[in-house]
Amino acid sequence: MFNKKYTVLGETIQKGKGAQLNLDIAKLHTRTKIEVPVIVQRGKKDGPTLLITGGIHGNEINGVEIVRQIVSKKFNRPECGMIICIPVVNIFGFLNQTRQFPDGRDLNRVFPGTLRGSLASRFAYHLVKDIAPVIDYCIDYHTGGDSRFNAPQIRIDSDDVDGLALAKIFGAEFIVKSAGREKSFRETLHQLDKKVLLYEGGKSLHIDSEITDTGIVGALRMMHHLGMRNFEEELSHYALKETVPKLVHASKWVRAKHSGMFHPTIKIGQAVKKGEVIGSISGPFGYFEKKIKAKETGYVICINESPIVNQGDAIFHIAHDVE
Repeated sequence: MFNKKYTVLGETIQKGKGAQLNLDIAKLHTRTKIEVPVIVQRGKKDGPTLLITGGIHGNEINGVEIVRQIVSKKFNRPECGMIICIPVVNIFGFLNQTRQFPDGRDLNRVFPGTLRGSLASRFAYHLVKDIAPVIDYCIDYHTGGDSRFNAPQIRIDSDDVDGLALAKIFGAEFIVKSAGREKSFRETLHQLDKKVLLYEGGKSLHIDSEITDTGIVGALRMMHHLGMRNFEEELSHYALKETVPKLVHASKWVRAKHSGMFHPTIKIGQAVKKGEVIGSISGPFGYFEKKIKAKETGYVICINESPIVNQGDAIFHIAHDVE
């Protein structure tokens, strides 16, 4: 039975109506109030409640862009149920273009938070207390950290049967089985028996149109599947190639054996064979160059796009147990 409590942040949302609310948790050190916009739209008929979030890490701009477009194109207006969009969860980090909260903590490592903890912990507490109870499903948009560019992928727990079914409907190129990280938003919602899809695509401080379109199309497919609204016409306007999601059971990182200038020679999502040359590292003065070979046969699901790497840096992520 879907949650029929249509009260969000103390405001009752009537059928067929919407509201822009605010999570008003804290102030900057200048005493300037910081409000996190929460955009709510309810359909004329009852149905599930879907939460769509971006920017839990403030520098993961592509996730923000996906949720922004969902709102600006009015895809967040269901016929059945309710859609809650929070385009920028970590507004503090977004203002400063950093991953963390002002207290230096990673918001996605402090859930479910505490009322009297750090600033990040207090914010996490209110997000879980005031928003999570009314939702049934969540799509949480992320990108790779720093210069690491992720192929479009959905991450789910290895034993999450319902999540796997929804991930296949979402339709990203890869579905990665990975254990929920302790104190993450995804793991906390999972413990509250909410169905969560975590989308990874692109890299920090960057917007990529294919990553954006894949994230939007996935959300439309999921909302269509849940009976919230018919999106057949809207989906026909997106020219993404049809793909059968590849289920990833295991993956390994290739790390730089040397420091220097990094030159990948393969593309994201590409199939590679063990022993195949996939890039090189060179010195800046012309006398040093070393080839990088794939250690496994599989698919490249992340490439470090930094032109300079240090010894030990993660440079390629290869999914090697794939079905």
